[in-house]
Amino acid sequence: MSQRTERRGIHVDQSELLCNKGCGYYGNAAWQGLCSKCWREEYQRARQKQIQEDWALAEKLQREEEAAYASIQGAQSQPQAQPQASLGTFSKFEEKKTNEKTRKVTTVKKFFSPSSRTASKKDNQEGKTPSPSISRQSSIETDRASRDFVDFLKTMQKPGREVHKHSRTFIESMANKKDLGADELSEYVQDFYQNMSERLMTHFKVSSENVERVMDEVEKYIMTRLYKSVFCPETSDDEKKDLATQKRIRALHWVDIQMLCVPVDEEIPEVSENVVKAITDVIEMDSKRVPRDKLACITRCSKHIFSAIKITKSEPASADDFLPTLIYIVLKANPPRLQSNIQYITRFCNPSRLMTGEDGYYFTNLCCAVAFIEKLDAQSLNLDPEDFERYMSGQASPRRPETDSSWPQVYQNLELLSGLGGRQDRVLAAAQSLQSDLMTWQESVGQEVQEIMEKYPLEIRPPAPSAIDSDVENDLLPPPLTPQVFAG
Repeated sequence: MSQRTERRGIHVDQSELLCNKGCGYYGNAAWQGLCSKCWREEYQRARQKQIQEDWALAEKLQREEEAAYASIQGAQSQPQAQPQASLGTFSKFEEKKTNEKTRKVTTVKKFFSPSSRTASKKDNQEGKTPSPSISRQSSIETDRASRDFVDFLKTMQKPGREVHKHSRTFIESMANKKDLGADELSEYVQDFYQNMSERLMTHFKVSSENVERVMDEVEKYIMTRLYKSVFCPETSDDEKKDLATQKRIRALHWVDIQMLCVPVDEEIPEVSENVVKAITDVIEMDSKRVPRDKLACITRCSKHIFSAIKITKSEPASADDFLPTLIYIVLKANPPRLQSNIQYITRFCNPSRLMTGEDGYYFTNLCCAVAFIEKLDAQSLNLDPEDFERYMSGQASPRRPETDSSWPQVYQNLELLSGLGGRQDRVLAAAQSLQSDLMTWQESVGQEVQEIMEKYPLEIRPPAPSAIDSDVENDLLPPPLTPQVFAG
């Protein structure tokens, strides 16, 4: 049996989209089902635990080294010199670990500390020295983002100057962090967002709504400038995941609307138009640089999906209708660098957008759709496991039921193609006949011309001399002109 008749559909409880910690915000599969806030807390907690474990291990190894050294030296060595040397070595190690622990906090907070204003000219010159990536010629989009950012900040006066100064300093500092991992880069950017928003609210008393507007512009400016260095960084496996996802989607090309229980009728022109627009929007996501713009593409895609479902069912779409249709759109579109775009949004988008609102809801559904595609199996589609494997390997294709409304159209198209083939053969035969007739006519005309030329040969006689060239006087010619003299 190639395909079962029962259809379970794809159902996702809305509570499954929320954070596993129960905070009420939207979770994310990339964060193990947590929201950005809870994920950062867990990440920092795990990192602090790892630092403590490293310290404990270092102390243990140091004690073992001291004991081994003491046993070798014995009573002949100087008893006080070795402990002091070991103590000095451990002190240097502890100082190094302390510096490593506070490096991130110091790096981010120094942008907002008053001491940065009184830095020496030498330090300022060194800090403003651009790296090759920053000093290269900016693209048109980067220049436009910089102009828009400056124009926006002009309306804020003093807070605007502070925001512009700290943003430029942060971009210059990020140029020296290319070798860091993707999670560390994300943490630096998120810390900058958090410190900047807190400074605007506490120091400049900016309202929450205006802070969101400012942070949107800050995100646009910073991420446009840093896009090439933080999107799909070399230290991550994003590219490998992209290739795996694309290969997986290509292998699932045989999955159709009926298998996913998608409530969309593409025979309706308006529905088909919305489906095409949804596919275009999710593909266009890769061409954007700012995380907010990529989210906007996902939101537009989702709204086109809801429109297509509403037109088909003549009633508002539900969440159970939306997710299967989104999966179908992703399978048909096979968006380029899908995993890299999802990770880029996850790492560098303003966290408030992912935790609440329609952008966060649609993005969470997209992550669920991608996770479903990666884990799609025979049971999910109500297929026999052997048939599923044959379809995935390309050895066979699913048979469509004869009751499917698309089959009559297929047969009609085949008959039309057959008729067009016959007409094409007749046209080709007539063309060959015409070509043969033209060649025969050309030969007959040439033969007739030859016969006429032989029967009436052409004689070329020399021309008779004209009167003007002869020596005989012509009485009809006028007399020659004689010069006349006029009195002055």
